Amino acid sequence: MQSYQNQNVLFVTTKNLDYLRNTQEIRLIEQTAKSVTVLGSREKSYAKRLLHVYGKLCTMSMKPFDAVFLGFAPQLVLPLFAHRFRKKTVDIDFFISVYDTMVCDRKKLRPGSLGAKFCHWIDTRTLKLADHVVSDTNAHGDYFSAEFGKARSAIETLYLDADTSIYYPRPQVKPPELKEQFIVLYFGSVLPVQGVDVIMQAMALLADDPRIHFYFIGPVDQKVTPTESPNITYIRWLSQPELAERISQADLCLAGHFNKENGKANRTIPGKAYIYEAMKKPMILGDNAATRERYTDGMPGITFVEMGSPEALRDGILQCMKESGYTE
Repeated sequence: MQSYQNQNVLFVTTKNLDYLRNTQEIRLIEQTAKSVTVLGSREKSYAKRLLHVYGKLCTMSMKPFDAVFLGFAPQLVLPLFAHRFRKKTVDIDFFISVYDTMVCDRKKLRPGSLGAKFCHWIDTRTLKLADHVVSDTNAHGDYFSAEFGKARSAIETLYLDADTSIYYPRPQVKPPELKEQFIVLYFGSVLPVQGVDVIMQAMALLADDPRIHFYFIGPVDQKVTPTESPNITYIRWLSQPELAERISQADLCLAGHFNKENGKANRTIPGKAYIYEAMKKPMILGDNAATRERYTDGMPGITFVEMGSPEALRDGILQCMKESGYTE
């Protein structure tokens, strides 16, 4: 993060205030800024949070501030309020591209459609209005520059953090019924970028192996057909402290991303990888340019597998299992 030495900074976010990316950026800005004023909302509804932020930006004075930092979804703020930020340094976290998400990732809009063109325009406009941009990987920075015409020199990479007040190393205590089994854990919101179908197929390939037990944590019942097997436990939702306890039970964690066809999957380091790293858990990563920005061959507990291949994921799991001392 760049320095805000002796500056009064307004931090604006439409995401919940305790969102990890918000707290990470506020903490970093506070290290150099003279003062930081946070504009956000504690409303549970995103629409209500957005309206609260809009109302405040319409009425509050901008005179006290030297710089403005727009956190989550600057596309919903900067094009509307750029006139209010005149003569201020405007920095943004371009964590998510609307165009990439809606057209390329989730495929809600057809390329070339009016909706797709609008999404591309709002991303391009937001980046043009910003003085400095923060992205989550170098690969994303390269993509944003090439796709939306922002100078690459204006884009900085800030990797995610895990909340170490929740996710920290602790003793492994397995449930008695799984004490002798190799526990493999995956959690996620089952988005296309994650490649959950690859995980399902890999679990199916290992369904008859009594040495392995899978924890799959996420709303799989709504978004993908689950693999049925006695060695898979499905858990729809856990609080973060409960999730941390489950992770502590695991011998191996699946980070991903495993969707080979999704461009975003190749440019993103999964947020769960930072959590597994903080908890010092061995993990399997999809092999792409983004994950290799932070993780390399030979790092303890890191295994790369080919993306899009259930067989490669199966083999990676078995290799990690063998290295952990589990035998045939």
